[in-house]
Amino acid sequence: MGSSLLWVKALHIVFVSSWFAGLFYLPRLFVNLASVPADSHAERERLLMMARKLYRFSGLLMVIAIALGLVLWLGYGVGKGPGSYWLHAKIVLVIVAIGYHHACRSLLRKFEEFANTRSERWFREGARPGLGRPGARPAV
Repeated sequence: MGSSLLWVKALHIVFVSSWFAGLFYLPRLFVNLASVPADSHAERERLLMMARKLYRFSGLLMVIAIALGLVLWLGYGVGKGPGSYWLHAKIVLVIVAIGYHHACRSLLRKFEEFANTRSERWFREGARPGLGRPGARPAV
């Protein structure tokens, strides 16, 4: 059981890292989409295709990462017992990450429907979590 636990932990870390890499690259594609000239249909379609594929692939990685996390929690008992408050914090962060994942899908739909009203700067500075609102001055 000890060896399989380590394998499940390692795979969980790999899939969570991969999911987050996809989540944090999507805003970069949104920056590129927001800056595409209106007459460049081929470039826009290419970027939309890349964003769709990355979103779907990230979704698959998310499902596997969550499934492995559930195996660790329910199958191996990781996070059970006294002093396991870190698991509550982790579950909250996972819920926030899932919400961000779905928010990215909403932004992608707006690009697909030609309904995006946000600027390239907004996606560059404000579409990533934890970076404050766009145009905000840094604290001195």
